[in-house]
Amino acid sequence: MPRVVTYNVRRCVGVDRGQAPERIARVLRACGADVIGLQEIDVMPGRAGNHVETIARALGMTAYFFPAIRLGLYHYGVALMTAHPSRLVRADYLPRAGKLEPRGAVWAAVTIDGVEVQVVNTHFGLGGRERLAQAEALLGPDWLGNPECREPRLLIGDFNATPMTRAYKRLAASELRDAQTLLDRPPRCTFPNALPVLRIDHVWVGPGVSVRDARVPRDPLARVASDHLPLVVDFEIG
Repeated sequence: MPRVVTYNVRRCVGVDRGQAPERIARVLRACGADVIGLQEIDVMPGRAGNHVETIARALGMTAYFFPAIRLGLYHYGVALMTAHPSRLVRADYLPRAGKLEPRGAVWAAVTIDGVEVQVVNTHFGLGGRERLAQAEALLGPDWLGNPECREPRLLIGDFNATPMTRAYKRLAASELRDAQTLLDRPPRCTFPNALPVLRIDHVWVGPGVSVRDARVPRDPLARVASDHLPLVVDFEIG
């Protein structure tokens, strides 16, 4: 059964303040995912430094990276990883409010069991209006509304949006469904990792995708590796 993970890794800096991409890779390996969306992942050539490559290599996966922030050689943004046959479709910025941190998304087509699944990974901003504009953009013709973005589809990421926010409600009003709400149990929170009380990391599924399970690992390694916990979702196509 295919499995997807979304995980904000906070530059691979754990709650112990140690920066360890190898530790993030161990958390992800234990999740056993087919597709992984990472947020707050960075690249700095010359140091221990290309965290995208380090994690992808450790997992035997191909990585697609979009740096929403570029400061000289330092790049920071979102990444999508998979060991399945895949192709990058789009990687670009999302609407930005004023001087707030730029945000982006990466879209790849991943072939799982002979079916091409469209997967978009993103990291929304902190402002309410900004998040709503970003949700509208992802539902629009450049992303999920693009004719090339056919079912089955997954939208994953750190949306900085609880179910009470306008951005979440806008996504919920579309054809997408919050994976955790499709199960016969209360959804699990992912932030902050020590005592998770906020549900801001989500996996959204489109028509034709059935959710079989969802969990938020809280083992000792996951509880120290980042300030978020990973969200793991098992799904079926058809």
